[in-house]
Amino acid sequence: MQDSGDSTYVSNHTSDAVRATRFTNLPSISVESDEDLHAIITTTDNSNLLSSVRRRVQISTEKVQTGSLNVLSAKYESLDYDTCENHLLLDEERKKGYKFIVQKNIARWFTFLLIGMITALIACVIDISIEELSTIKYASLSKSVDKYVTQGRLHIPYALWTLYNVIPVLIGSILVAYVEPIAAGSGIPQVKCYLNGVKIPRVVRIKTLFVKSVGVICSVVGGLAGGKEGPMIHSGAVVAAGISQGKSSTFKKDFNIFRYFREDHEKRDFVSGGAAAGVSAAFGAPVGGVLFSLEEGTSFWNQSLTWKTFFASVVSTFTLNIVLSAYHGVPGNLSYPGLLNLGKFESFSYEIYELPIFLVMGAMGGLFGALWNHINYKITVFRMRYIRPRWMKVFEACIVATMTATAGFLMMFLIDNCKSSGVNPTKYPTQLYCPDGQYNALASIWFQTPEASVRSLFHDPPDTHNALSLTAFVITYFFLAAWTFGLASSNGLFIPTLLTGAAWGRLVSIGMHYVFPQTLVFPGKYALIGAAAQLGGVVRMTISLTVIIMETTGNITFALPLIITLIAAKWTGDFFNEGIYDTLIQLSGVPLLPWEPPPLVHNIYASEVMSHPVVTLKCVENVGHIVELLRLTTYNGFPVTEVTTYGRIRGLILRSQLIVILQKKIFNETSDDWENITASLFRNEYPRYPTIEQLSISEEEKTYSVDLRPFMNPSPYTVLHSSSLPRMFRLFRALGLRHLPIVNDSNEVIGMVTRKDLARYRVWRHQGRMGVEELLISKEL
Repeated sequence: MQDSGDSTYVSNHTSDAVRATRFTNLPSISVESDEDLHAIITTTDNSNLLSSVRRRVQISTEKVQTGSLNVLSAKYESLDYDTCENHLLLDEERKKGYKFIVQKNIARWFTFLLIGMITALIACVIDISIEELSTIKYASLSKSVDKYVTQGRLHIPYALWTLYNVIPVLIGSILVAYVEPIAAGSGIPQVKCYLNGVKIPRVVRIKTLFVKSVGVICSVVGGLAGGKEGPMIHSGAVVAAGISQGKSSTFKKDFNIFRYFREDHEKRDFVSGGAAAGVSAAFGAPVGGVLFSLEEGTSFWNQSLTWKTFFASVVSTFTLNIVLSAYHGVPGNLSYPGLLNLGKFESFSYEIYELPIFLVMGAMGGLFGALWNHINYKITVFRMRYIRPRWMKVFEACIVATMTATAGFLMMFLIDNCKSSGVNPTKYPTQLYCPDGQYNALASIWFQTPEASVRSLFHDPPDTHNALSLTAFVITYFFLAAWTFGLASSNGLFIPTLLTGAAWGRLVSIGMHYVFPQTLVFPGKYALIGAAAQLGGVVRMTISLTVIIMETTGNITFALPLIITLIAAKWTGDFFNEGIYDTLIQLSGVPLLPWEPPPLVHNIYASEVMSHPVVTLKCVENVGHIVELLRLTTYNGFPVTEVTTYGRIRGLILRSQLIVILQKKIFNETSDDWENITASLFRNEYPRYPTIEQLSISEEEKTYSVDLRPFMNPSPYTVLHSSSLPRMFRLFRALGLRHLPIVNDSNEVIGMVTRKDLARYRVWRHQGRMGVEELLISKEL
């Protein structure tokens, strides 16, 4: 099978006979008629083949247990980053002069400029909407609590708070559940898969962007334990994909610009720039955005792309800064570089004896992060099994919104944490049961957006929060955040994780002051380390997260403690489980290829991994045969071979190319009616090609023939059947291939390797042990 192949293997090869047959010249299957083709497709009997030692296994149709992490889904297809250098493309390239090269380069820079600006403007709309609506909500709640507390009627503000939470969350979750389910969550795992080379349906659609933007406003205003930073990365990716193509499939509008960017390779580069611009807009961290795109996203990178991505990130930060500074009444001041404004940290130093403390805090963050990931994984599996109808997803989101209000209200009601109003009162100081001139510090954390709460925990004076209130808040918010991430709503995990970490980091500073009363302990420093440790323990990022936090806080002197903390958090967390994004990707069954080939697989060869038999086409092929082939198979690539006994490879043609040839009726018998046949014919249909069922081919046309040589890729990458799995992996991943034909010593096609064939070999690491497992491929996932 050629883009959804599966194979299995026997672990021990001990006999001499096996060694002797491992590298025999395996034949391809020459398909002379539609009956032969149908027989090959529908039979599972490979006894007529000189098959390899590792027999091919059909894709499993058995019911897979929901929540399994060792199954790949057969529904995901690959993107094709390898340029098809056929005769049409080469003719086109030869006709282009230096002027076109300059024009295309200018268009590319201009596109990255637009990506940065539009991503920032969307971020501004989201931020200003949240700011205005939250101001109305929390001012009303604070006033209501202080009004009704004296009357002993606190059920009224509680009902009001619940209503303020449920209504926006209801709107946002309805949009996600009924309009565009792919807009749920932060979108980072989906963007990561797309940049890795996997086609994730609907991930970069205009409708997804709309639902994401409105949904994240509703989620944050609705008081859910989520943030707007993660969804900004997804939004930037959608903006990049839309602008760079110069057309919209949703609105069926083609602006006839940027036609030369309509291919997977170019689109991927723009999407990586859009993701970086999203990070930059969210955190005000242009360098962090580039590093995030490199570390977490893009699988293929070059120097030119780094520079353009950085340009988009800087433009994004600058645009956002101008608009938000004007909105906050200080135009030209440029003091709002990102949505997450953590405030300017005063210059504080750290002592050498504190480094081991930061190391321990990093390990704690890794432990808490691993626990958080495990809880969220269990909740996600429960959702997949039992919360399947859309109305139930909406209902669950409303339940979480209600529970968030209930938890906050109970904490304010039960825990007495009164502070003098003269000491840095918050925007909405709520008196509650405190004496005159004082406010409830715990209420101040709940009666503001999570971003403002993180800022408070970083900058509040040392005695603002007591140990009891912080402990209760950490435990409550930890579980609320784990329950919230994965709901049918658009929200990220950066802010709730930073908030939880900042709270327990501040708790550590209280403990430090208790143990060493003579030492001056700056709580903001420990809150920052705690926030970094918690976030690092959940997402397992290192270099990009270090730079993002440094840029967001504007404190470069804290680089070494941050690096120590994040490495300790990653290593500790990795001892127990994967990062949350990798876990969600594995749950979805996406065939993601890691940076390096799996270790311990040098004894596995191409002849044992490949799918076979391979259905091939002749250089000049019958139209009816092609139509029947496309109807009977789901393959996306077909080797083109000479008419010999087994088929010597001449090239590779894609399903999408065959579809366009049939659609435009480029047949040998109709050559007099051909219009100008150029490579742009294929680009114009990108990215959604019609299906074979949508084409109308008459019975007479089925007797015609088509010459595939001008359209096929005449020099596809191939490897011998004796190539090792790591060699194929490096070739596949570095070049972004979709199909890798396997040939024998006579250059005859004997098999095909695709992404799923390689992704099936996955490394597992658990509690200091490591191994390679072979995954099942299922149609049910």
